[in-house]
Amino acid sequence: MTSESLQPQGAPARRTVVTAVGATGLALGLGACGSDEQPSSGAGTGTADDGGSGGGAAGSGGVLARTADIPEGGGKVFAAQGVVVTQPVKGRFEAFSSTCTHQGCAVNRVADGVISCPCHRSEFSAADGSVRKGPATRPLPAKKISVAGEEIRLA
Repeated sequence: MTSESLQPQGAPARRTVVTAVGATGLALGLGACGSDEQPSSGAGTGTADDGGSGGGAAGSGGVLARTADIPEGGGKVFAAQGVVVTQPVKGRFEAFSSTCTHQGCAVNRVADGVISCPCHRSEFSAADGSVRKGPATRPLPAKKISVAGEEIRLA
């Protein structure tokens, strides 16, 4: 007598249940990775900041950061706004999407002229968002910012 013959009639076989649970777990795991074509939004940083030090709603033209907040040769990731702001050289500020173009993970760090993604170790130039190291093959899309005096605003 097999274990399947001891189950009540109409109940699924153990093998069917195990297969279904495994398939569900696989689908959830793959869904969390995203895809190259439809990156998810989000951001984070080694020194994550969900807003600027100047207050206001940055998404609506409020102050995102002060120029002094963005280190020369580095940058800062703003999670709530989905943007990373860099200062590749003194006085020049750039902004890019904080969503990695590989599989939609959030970049998490800017240091030594490089924007880094923790998921698969892609690296992007802090100067122009271009790919420095894959697996990403597309640059980070540029975002519009304005710098007036010491205030950086997301346009």
